[in-house]
Amino acid sequence: MKIFMKKNILVLILHLSFSLVLSSQRKPNVLVFYIDDLRAELGCYGSKTAITPNIDKLAKDGVIFNKAYVQQAICAPSRMSTLTGLRPETLGIYSIFTPLRRVNKEVVSLPQLFNKNGYKTISIGKVYHHGIDDQKEWSTYFGKESNAYLKPENIALMKRLKEEGVKSLKGPAFENADVPDEGYKDGRAAKYAIETLQKVKDDKFIMFVGLSKPHLPFNSPKKYWDLYDKNQFEIPSRKKPEGVYKLALSPWGELKGYSNIPKEGDLNDDLTRDLIHGYHASVSYIDSQVGKVMKALEDLDLKKNTMIIFMSDHGYKIGEYASWCKQSNMEIDVRVPLIISRETAYKNRVANKTSDALVENVDIFSTLVDVCDLKFAPVSDGKSIVPVLNNPNKKWDEAAYSVYARGKKIMGLTTTDGDWRYTEWRNSTTHEVLGVELYEHKNSLLSYENVSGKGKYKSVEQRMKKLLETQFPSNGEPFIQNDK
Repeated sequence: MKIFMKKNILVLILHLSFSLVLSSQRKPNVLVFYIDDLRAELGCYGSKTAITPNIDKLAKDGVIFNKAYVQQAICAPSRMSTLTGLRPETLGIYSIFTPLRRVNKEVVSLPQLFNKNGYKTISIGKVYHHGIDDQKEWSTYFGKESNAYLKPENIALMKRLKEEGVKSLKGPAFENADVPDEGYKDGRAAKYAIETLQKVKDDKFIMFVGLSKPHLPFNSPKKYWDLYDKNQFEIPSRKKPEGVYKLALSPWGELKGYSNIPKEGDLNDDLTRDLIHGYHASVSYIDSQVGKVMKALEDLDLKKNTMIIFMSDHGYKIGEYASWCKQSNMEIDVRVPLIISRETAYKNRVANKTSDALVENVDIFSTLVDVCDLKFAPVSDGKSIVPVLNNPNKKWDEAAYSVYARGKKIMGLTTTDGDWRYTEWRNSTTHEVLGVELYEHKNSLLSYENVSGKGKYKSVEQRMKKLLETQFPSNGEPFIQNDK
């Protein structure tokens, strides 16, 4: 009898152990490359100029999303939305100056949720815009570093500006020092990511690798500048859309704050090409860092059980519309690259496919909950896009939505159906419509005519307005603004 009981107990222990192993196997690791200011200027997205072999290789290993959108084209609110699964209008934060936890102390974030589910949580580089947000929630935290200049003349300039008491301490908008990758901060972030992968290879983990380029200043090693001929870059049209709403485009003060950028007027062709050159060099620089981390993942035999996400916090303008940077509701600012590769051991894995499904960065939260079978997940504003990963041609959402506040009194609300972009500028309290824009994007990222109010497009405008109303009803509550 005792022998029989011992055998049963042994069988039960083995069964439970086997079940735990299977359960562990069903929960993949997650590696997220979170890139700053990256528009879809990549070879795999059809760029004729960008040299991005490593990201292109990753794209062949997963699903490319052609129609992926952020919830707001500025760093802090966009990143908060991704990390909480909540839209800016839910969080009530629209500026870069307010940390998440200053006003949203109870919201459950991805690092908190993965911690509760037994994962190692790793933040490297720029993940949240404000490093203080959830810093203690990460098992491993390697924060973002300040912008640094390496050329002697720029080091001297920064020293002089500091001695003069200049508060907005910005040097030139670009630099190309002849240094190894680790000379600039993204190279160090990649190095630390590789070292950390080696340490956690036997654990379940979610790792965010936040690469700061191609954010200004466009500082990257000279070898990446040497990949390009400055004269190959075309000068974008400086034409602004006809009938554009007066507050639709920003005055791009972010760029004008740098020491070698004129404070007024358009940039000349030579400086424009320098900046476009610097942007591309920065993109190739981060492409190389992605390649290094991916090689480490493969060398450590982790790829078979790791889901990989490559994403950006918003798009970017490099001279289009006589404008620069982001901070608008224009298609070029809210559309982003998004590539997702499932773990190679996943039986229904789909690779080397492109999807035109309308997806949003806010969907990443629910997607990870789904893929990793996370418990204790809160309600999210997004939804899992796993069905699209399994079938990239699947019919999906009718629209994607973004917002951009102009101060506390005016809110820009925008939607796309994949072909058209419709935007209303409303009074933030009363929802009174102050301006309307309708742009066609069937064949181009850019559109130079606001066709709102033109009879030929009446039915399109009515349909797009109805789509906007489903997310932002004109009789809705005032927009909460928790910015402090």
